[in-house]
Amino acid sequence: MVAPTNKVDVSIIIVNYKSWNHLRNCLHSIQDLHDLSFIFETIVVDNHSNDGNLNSFSSEFSEVDFFLNSGNNGFANGCNLGASKALGNYFLFLNPDTIVNATALEEIFHVTKRNSSIGISSCLHKKESGAYEKTIKTFPRITTLFGFSRAVFSLFKNTTPSKNKIVYPDWVSGSLVFISRQWFEKINGWNEDYWMYYEDVDLCKKIYQLNGKIAILTSVEIIHKHGGASRINIKTSSITKTEVQISKHVYVQNHFKGIERIISHFLLIINTILIKAIFAILGLFLFFIPKMRLNVYLFIKIIHYYFSSLIKGSWLSSNSTNLIR
Repeated sequence: MVAPTNKVDVSIIIVNYKSWNHLRNCLHSIQDLHDLSFIFETIVVDNHSNDGNLNSFSSEFSEVDFFLNSGNNGFANGCNLGASKALGNYFLFLNPDTIVNATALEEIFHVTKRNSSIGISSCLHKKESGAYEKTIKTFPRITTLFGFSRAVFSLFKNTTPSKNKIVYPDWVSGSLVFISRQWFEKINGWNEDYWMYYEDVDLCKKIYQLNGKIAILTSVEIIHKHGGASRINIKTSSITKTEVQISKHVYVQNHFKGIERIISHFLLIINTILIKAIFAILGLFLFFIPKMRLNVYLFIKIIHYYFSSLIKGSWLSSNSTNLIR
């Protein structure tokens, strides 16, 4: 990892994969940051979009350092690559579909700098509709791994800004993660077991295990538009939805113990196969409807994952950089 320099306080790190329109808006919002009390640099890691846009963006945003990844190696891998190039004492990991502002970044920087016990900090995320994303998120457990039980559990969770200036959830979304270099190195960065999804939960879990706090500053906010490269078409959607299930198994394997781990894997398999099979059968009858056709592709991918996991003896995605091939 590059040694920090006193000239850069914060390294803003963005991982992109074919989200150029969102990225342009995000970088414009960063360009509009003026009169900050800290010095920052901006790093964009492109996960090998391979669509001809990288060179034009490098010219359009000459103040940004662009790095081409060796492949679409996942969010965690891209974040770690960006951190290895960074010069700052703090890292701000951003999704390309976010719009930031000076007020939010100033508050996040100073609160985190004053409180060494805070391992990760973030802020409120406002959707384009004006609604806020929920702030209180809890670590997955056997009772919240499944859609129905998670939905029931979420009914009791707050989805509006808290009156407290700082709230302390179990984890925060990877769309904005602010962390010091010291904490980042202490937890060995992002876990590349995850190709997509749950890497933010895992990152916060490692902070929590070292008695660090996860903080959300409710006095400031950014805009999170959603809808990056994970919502392009049916093929892409089938991949991303499959990765959600895969990452659940990876998280269970990494953080559950003993009989809870075994039961959780078993229930995940049974629940996933039964539900996906039902929707796949409906999809065969309604194949002309794209969303129903998606269910067929999704079921095939899930079955393929479980068979390949049995053969390779690993829950990791075939796209994970940590998979021993």
